[in-house]
Amino acid sequence: MLAPGPFASTRGLRRSLHLLAAVSLTALLSSCQSLFEQAYVADVSPSSNPQIVEEVQKGDPRAQMGAREHPRIVASYGGEYHDEKTEKLVARIAGALTAVSENPNQSYRITILNSPAINAFALPGGYLYVTRGLLALANDASEVAAVLSHEMAHVTANHGIERQRREEAEVIASRVVAEVLSSDLAGKQALARGKLRLAAFSRQQELQADVIGVRTLGEAGYDPYAAARFLDSMAAYSHFTSVDPYSDQSLDFLSSHPNAPQRVELARRHARAFGPEGTHGETGRDYYLQGIDGLLYGDSPQEGYVRGQTFLHTGLGIRFDVPDGFQIDNKVEAVLATGPGDVAIRFDGIADNDHRSLSNYISSGWVTGLLPETIRATNVNGLEAATARASAERWDFDVTVIRIGPQIFRFLTAVPKGSPALEPTAEKLRSSFRRITRQEAASLKPLRVRVVTVAQGDTVGSLAARMMGTERKLELFKLINALNSGSTVTPGSRVKIISE
Repeated sequence: MLAPGPFASTRGLRRSLHLLAAVSLTALLSSCQSLFEQAYVADVSPSSNPQIVEEVQKGDPRAQMGAREHPRIVASYGGEYHDEKTEKLVARIAGALTAVSENPNQSYRITILNSPAINAFALPGGYLYVTRGLLALANDASEVAAVLSHEMAHVTANHGIERQRREEAEVIASRVVAEVLSSDLAGKQALARGKLRLAAFSRQQELQADVIGVRTLGEAGYDPYAAARFLDSMAAYSHFTSVDPYSDQSLDFLSSHPNAPQRVELARRHARAFGPEGTHGETGRDYYLQGIDGLLYGDSPQEGYVRGQTFLHTGLGIRFDVPDGFQIDNKVEAVLATGPGDVAIRFDGIADNDHRSLSNYISSGWVTGLLPETIRATNVNGLEAATARASAERWDFDVTVIRIGPQIFRFLTAVPKGSPALEPTAEKLRSSFRRITRQEAASLKPLRVRVVTVAQGDTVGSLAARMMGTERKLELFKLINALNSGSTVTPGSRVKIISE
């Protein structure tokens, strides 16, 4: 979470509260969405005349979308991640893919996003994005190549230009919805659904990108089965990070690139054109591990740290805990947390140079459904605070605001109407919120991916014990190294661990 500021507007807060309560709306204009049909016949190829920004701007201003959206995407994902070694690694992979594509003159601008999310996407004009979170999860160069080749296929096949035409119609429809619906919340809900539709490439486009991607992967000399392999890794990661692994569909890449069994099978089917598994291409594991050794893992220092059930921010000088069983998601605009029973939490902050009373601040109009009679001034670990309750059609809310100097920090807890979890959840947040000590601040260091060589006597358990930043050390160690329950480690081989 960034430092408190005007980012938390009244309109944005109401939208965020509802989306939090609904517990699962994560999308970006440039992400992909697909449903796969086993009967699909792979008979497609890239456009013979790919549209890059410089060429198309002359005749079609819609093709400027890539250039226009690039700054917003970078800002939404925490900025660019700069590390010469890692950037050269990604450039090497993309270069190998470009050289064998049917459009080798297509140019790309590749950006590593400073985000722990697992995501990759493309925009018209050759703008490609991959998060450092995805690089940390991948185990070799062929897996990253599989993701990039899929996204590059959207560019060479001109899918983004087609999607831009659909966006114009959707914007008009959204305006009508916003004007017709009397409920502001319903209007925001409809607009959010519209954004999800805009985020989706068509089914045919996704199938084209899969076919082109696997073919490009194999022709570049990479293991063509890496696409199916990495889909499995992402599914395992989704299971690991989800509070309720069998119902939460909000996770990053897989929320827009569903890991349907049909898709994995299609990826393997296309890969078989190069021969049986293990007979074609390289994985590039050695140079890949060298390229990501030291990669920042998890949250960046500028946005605070998540350590188990605790959020700490040295710049803001604060910390708090969420209840057991909750999953913290530290986003650029706010800290979100979800727990059992559809309980959701949002934490953010705003500047308040007027130093108005917190009771007056709560009642100033930014809380929808506020119950004014519930406003109470209080004290949280020596800090001025105030609390209140709010209610919507299906949800109950606790609002807690706490002042430190000219900044107001805000907790918003949402539970299904009548749930007994509201008070204990809100009380846990309030009672644990405090300033961090100098010793705590000094001890906080960012986590990184460290590549280590397996020594004689090392086991999966002993290596997992060296993991930091998680209470589920063994699970995460197996996940980031793509190890199954019966896997062992071999002396002299290299594995990833997470440590300072």
